[in-house]
Amino acid sequence: MSVKPIRLFGDPVLRTPAEPVKDFDKELRQLVKDLTDTMVDAPGAGLAAPQLGVGLRVFTYYVDDVLGHLVNPSLDLSDEQETGDEGCLSLPGLAFPTPRSVRAVAKGFNMHGEPITVEGTHLLARCVQHETDHLDGIIFIDRMDTEQRKAAMKAIREAEWFGDPLPQVKVSPHTTRGKAV
Repeated sequence: MSVKPIRLFGDPVLRTPAEPVKDFDKELRQLVKDLTDTMVDAPGAGLAAPQLGVGLRVFTYYVDDVLGHLVNPSLDLSDEQETGDEGCLSLPGLAFPTPRSVRAVAKGFNMHGEPITVEGTHLLARCVQHETDHLDGIIFIDRMDTEQRKAAMKAIREAEWFGDPLPQVKVSPHTTRGKAV
């Protein structure tokens, strides 16, 4: 098992857009394994490479008993939106209502460079959007309106982990069906 420390809100890597993967090699396969092991251990519904301090466009997901990953994703989103509670392993213990598209189609590659498509609604769509946002340097609270974002920032500043120099997160108590998004 290769569980790695998860970077917390405030770490600049979380605000830095990730670079596309160019080499589908042994190092990429190890990164996917590290992401998967860390996500399952946390537990979470998804984890993006920047959350482990790696600036590459890769994320893993575990939704409705389906475990997968996506490299260099691009999204096609439905116009229909829904607001639902969303959490993040980089903001442990916090969840806030966040608007997202109901349906998402994500196209990219697996760790071997083979093209894949991930299609989903509701939780899977939310997860794919959340993780792709991480790859673009966006954190889910950026999707909230101004008033909600101010309340979220207040909760973040009051969180016991905020400002903690230790980046490791082991458990996220606010989860959706047992998994933080």
